[in-house]
Amino acid sequence: MLPSHLRAEQFRDYPPEAKELAVTHIELLRQMPTILVASLLREAIGYDWKFPAERREIDGQLSYCASLSPEQLRALFAGFVQIRLDPKLEDMDWVKEPMLFSQRLTAYLWSSHQIDAFRTAATEYAEKVSQATPIDEPKMPRLGIAVIGQGVEKAGFPLFRKLRPYGVRFTQVDPENGLQFLVDAVKARAAAQPVPFGHWYIDGGAALAAGPQVTTISYEALQPVRNQLLKRMQEVIQSGSGGPELLEAKLATISPEELGMLGAGNDGVLDHFEVSLFTQGSGTQIFSTTFVMWAAREALRRAEPVTLLAHFTPRQRQRPMNELIEGKSAGVQLDPEGSLLDADMAAYYTWLDQQRLSHADEATFLVWFEGHNEAVAVGPGLPRGTQSGNAGNLRQVLKWIS
Repeated sequence: MLPSHLRAEQFRDYPPEAKELAVTHIELLRQMPTILVASLLREAIGYDWKFPAERREIDGQLSYCASLSPEQLRALFAGFVQIRLDPKLEDMDWVKEPMLFSQRLTAYLWSSHQIDAFRTAATEYAEKVSQATPIDEPKMPRLGIAVIGQGVEKAGFPLFRKLRPYGVRFTQVDPENGLQFLVDAVKARAAAQPVPFGHWYIDGGAALAAGPQVTTISYEALQPVRNQLLKRMQEVIQSGSGGPELLEAKLATISPEELGMLGAGNDGVLDHFEVSLFTQGSGTQIFSTTFVMWAAREALRRAEPVTLLAHFTPRQRQRPMNELIEGKSAGVQLDPEGSLLDADMAAYYTWLDQQRLSHADEATFLVWFEGHNEAVAVGPGLPRGTQSGNAGNLRQVLKWIS
């Protein structure tokens, strides 16, 4: 089917807001190349469950394209038009299944040696849209916090080696009530600048109370969801009817309602996000450190929060994959030392993800070795590659670096 043949009734199975968005802009969609309109619909079909930052991106893209003349649109779409499509792809119902279309399109572009042309066209298109779309300034300078090493008496390697060159290493931090001080700081920022999905607390265990204005997710609270998902994964594997591709396809279609999550409004948005962490992440279902790292990455990428606290807790030790997928908690052993190694690198990746957001030069990042007196802070005005022996608790450290 060609985009020019689009009809409003083809969007009848879309969620309400996604349907309204597509029908409102149907004349614009009809002018787009198949590759681009299918890609756009892949994002728009989940519009009802998108974070505000994601919605602004979709709205901005559509508004920019709608403001152009037919000649300007042809110039904007030129790179996509030059890509040859397999007739089998064009015959797909890419309105109903834009994700499946994208998966098969990627394989085709590689096999037809057109992947570079597609990347060039996509990059040029994204740059033009970005230049024409205003970037929302964060309500306050961003603050990222990572807490690592719970249960470790002594690190067996130098911590924070990746981050030390970019900031200050504190060596006399009072660890008492450290995590509570950090949660309180997130809570205070959320109270000062309440923003939907603007302040996050992600915990690899059981989360402390952070208040209703902080988006809080924890590995422990999501155990019933994980158990349901692991059961479904086990059923697919034991059926012997398909490999990883079938498992991926099955996971992609699971809804929060199927896993016992019945939230609406903002709760529904969060439910869909939490399910995506388990259905799109690798290892998030069985390792708490992987869960926290992936959740922090996705929250930064998708919600663009001004505050993020990621608390890494010990993951279970590696076991045969079948045992891990069974999800049985009996006899599970934790690996604090191995988890510290994971979390130390994950903290660095979290900082990198924060740096990709707007106004990154104004952002501050703190990582603390839980229960110990060592921390590293990176931010504007903090001297790089230095060390501080100032004694104080984490509440005071946050004041020093803000």
